[in-house]
Amino acid sequence: MTLGTRANTIGELRASGYEVLTVREEIRNNLIAKIRSEELVFPGIIGFNETVIPQLENAILAGQDIILLGERGQAKSRLIRSMVALLDESVPIIAGCEINDNPYDPICRGCRDMVDEQGDDTPVEWVSRDERYSEKLATPDISIADLIGEIDPIKVAEGRHLSDELVIHYGLVPRTNRGIFCINELPDLAERIQVGLFNLMEERDVQIKGYRIRLPLDVYVVSTANPEDYTNRGRIVTPLKDRYGSQIHTHYPKDPADEIAIMEQERTRFPDEDKLIIPGYMKEILAEITSQARQSNEINQRSGVSVRVSISNFETLLGNAMRRAILHGDQWICPRSSDLPYIVASFTGKIELETFEEGRESRVTDDLTRRAALRVFGNYFDVSELEDIILAFDLGETAEVGSDKQASTYPALLERIDGLAGAVRRLTDDNRDEAIASAVEFVLEGLHLNRRLNCDRTPAGSTYSR
Repeated sequence: MTLGTRANTIGELRASGYEVLTVREEIRNNLIAKIRSEELVFPGIIGFNETVIPQLENAILAGQDIILLGERGQAKSRLIRSMVALLDESVPIIAGCEINDNPYDPICRGCRDMVDEQGDDTPVEWVSRDERYSEKLATPDISIADLIGEIDPIKVAEGRHLSDELVIHYGLVPRTNRGIFCINELPDLAERIQVGLFNLMEERDVQIKGYRIRLPLDVYVVSTANPEDYTNRGRIVTPLKDRYGSQIHTHYPKDPADEIAIMEQERTRFPDEDKLIIPGYMKEILAEITSQARQSNEINQRSGVSVRVSISNFETLLGNAMRRAILHGDQWICPRSSDLPYIVASFTGKIELETFEEGRESRVTDDLTRRAALRVFGNYFDVSELEDIILAFDLGETAEVGSDKQASTYPALLERIDGLAGAVRRLTDDNRDEAIASAVEFVLEGLHLNRRLNCDRTPAGSTYSR
């Protein structure tokens, strides 16, 4: 039904031939339409096309409630929120209803009384898909009243009797009737609250306090959890675990290109970024740092190394490049290898070390950065191809670089050091000083990490020599 022909009463709705579907039918039909039209079903989700998304689509087509299991920063919440786009743009409800009652089959006492009194003249209103999604972060202090409902003392004070169903204040779940309800970090719910969800998951109704009422809700339930907690030995009630139709494991990006794409997509952007130059090898180093961290035995892998690590490191790298450009009045902003030590501020706050020791976080960050830079350098160069550069240093050349060194001083190194210009040209054909400075530092640092050059690091910068 188009916006211009929306019905205003139940009678008009019936006359229009509008059919009210269950939320599972609605989501399923819209998914089928998107698949047939080859439309992207979950935009903004990267790296899951061959793994998570097919399983998620299968669960939706099967009409199953879903639990997404994964460590932090694996796009679980984003996936669930993307499901909102599978709801119809808007659906009709009985006007003023707190629980989005189906105009043809109301379930709450107030709406049933209204339909009995007004019949086909009962007014309807339309709610958007965004209003039909609710999300709750599970915390130990959540009560059944928050999720299901309780007696409203104000309604009692207004003169209604305690036995009157109309004194009930509905919780978040009934208010999401005919929509999607998400519980983030499900195992953090107290066990007695988990038990309270049994009826919702199996019989599709909820019972409120001591009232002899049953609300046959139409709610699509999706949840998230950490695999470590979602076990029979963890903080999950087994009968509730059994009620989820599909258990889908998310994962971190398996391809560095996916990690880089996520970094680019999610980083904070500003209007003045037309002056940015971001070499591909710098993004590859950041992605490799995260990849190395996910394999490090010095980092607690049970807590995970989120993609937010890559995103925050990327933002920090660009921030330091911006600061340098401001200090020196450079026209262009381009990150360099000498900017990498600054990511310690964004990196260490997002990982958990296996053991605590003063200064250990910085040492771990430095070690991961060196390993990542060495590996990325090996993707671009074979050290044997750079013998001319090494020979120039054997003959007494030195090179001073640093995060705070002005970009305009770097092109002179290309003239002084044989072979350096050729190596830089393999990395970039950009003749701007800032791009050259970044490429020069990458080549020199790569040779140092391959133990072909010495490097003396000071607060003022680094000096490469033989």
